[in-house]
Amino acid sequence: MTLQTPPRLSGTNLERAADHNQRVTLHAIRLGGSLTRIDLARITGLTGPAIANITRRLLQEGMIEEAGQRRGGRGQPPTKLVVRADACYSIGVNIDRDHITIVLVDFLAQILARKSIEISFALPDDVRDLFRRSVRQMLKTAKVDPAKLVGIGVARPDDLALVAMPGRPAAYAAWDGIDMAALFEKPLSLPVFVENDAAAAAMGEMQLGFGQNYSSFFYILVSSGLGGGFVADGAYVRGTHGRSGELGFMAAGGGKRGRETVQKLVSLSGLAEHLASSGFEIGQVLHQSEWAPDVEICLEEWVERAAHTLCTPLDAINCLIDPAVILIGGRLPSRLVERVAERVNLLIRDVTDAPAIAPVRRAALSEDAPAVGAAILPFSHFLLPKAAALWKDSGAPAD
Repeated sequence: MTLQTPPRLSGTNLERAADHNQRVTLHAIRLGGSLTRIDLARITGLTGPAIANITRRLLQEGMIEEAGQRRGGRGQPPTKLVVRADACYSIGVNIDRDHITIVLVDFLAQILARKSIEISFALPDDVRDLFRRSVRQMLKTAKVDPAKLVGIGVARPDDLALVAMPGRPAAYAAWDGIDMAALFEKPLSLPVFVENDAAAAAMGEMQLGFGQNYSSFFYILVSSGLGGGFVADGAYVRGTHGRSGELGFMAAGGGKRGRETVQKLVSLSGLAEHLASSGFEIGQVLHQSEWAPDVEICLEEWVERAAHTLCTPLDAINCLIDPAVILIGGRLPSRLVERVAERVNLLIRDVTDAPAIAPVRRAALSEDAPAVGAAILPFSHFLLPKAAALWKDSGAPAD
């Protein structure tokens, strides 16, 4: 497996771009973990004096701190800089058709507090009530000052109220046109950022997971449905209507089961339907340290079918966008994800003539990837580089 070298972070020495340069520098430290000013000048392309001024401001603002000196060279050892995890905080909310998850994260996107409930087709009032009765306690438990919160990010499937899902009640139409900002306006009165759940998870993976090793990848989110997202050269690609990566709606197969969408089988609702056909429940699989032998047999049947179902759309992804890797994340147990990935990697070689086949592997982030990705949205808006400005050829002239 070959790791791609990510494109370098680009800054500009123009005075009017000072805010952009500060964002780029902060992001470089955040990604690098521990960098010296010499490292930062090399990575960003900024001059030494520019880096000195920017890091001085970041230190004064409490965004970064000094963390000892790097030994081993000649002369005065350079000082290492790291991001302060307690510089600021954010809240991420993942709303789906089978659960609600709320996370409180620090600036390194580490989860400090979490509230999650399994609930089928939660209505807006259910989400509002859970948020209002949970968030204060989460802040108290984590000992976080509400004044240091940057904002609230919300990840949810597109067309939440419109896509036909098994068991969807008529009342679920209440989500159509809902004002998300109003839903979360109390008790904190913070800016609210809304994103598709698969896009949020892909962005989280881009910032915190394998996206640090692969600058181009396709992300598959297994939730109650099936979503996807495409990252190219370190930037999320939305498409004309913001609907790129809609893997779940692709048609799969034919044969004795007829023609149906990929997410009909490859999703938590599809897994639940498969288990139910053998007399089992999804609760016997999720959050279980081990599975009963008869459940294992049923799961192996699902893995085989799911892998075959995924091969055709993944063949198209390989041919059309040529990603470095295809990552699978979401609420599907990691053991099942790894089995599906292993089986797809074997099967796809028999169904494709693509000149390059991206390996399929489990994503780095946990089942809370959409919530964590949502929590990063306020950081990205206020503190980190804009995607269009962040990645450019190192030789390109500054704007």
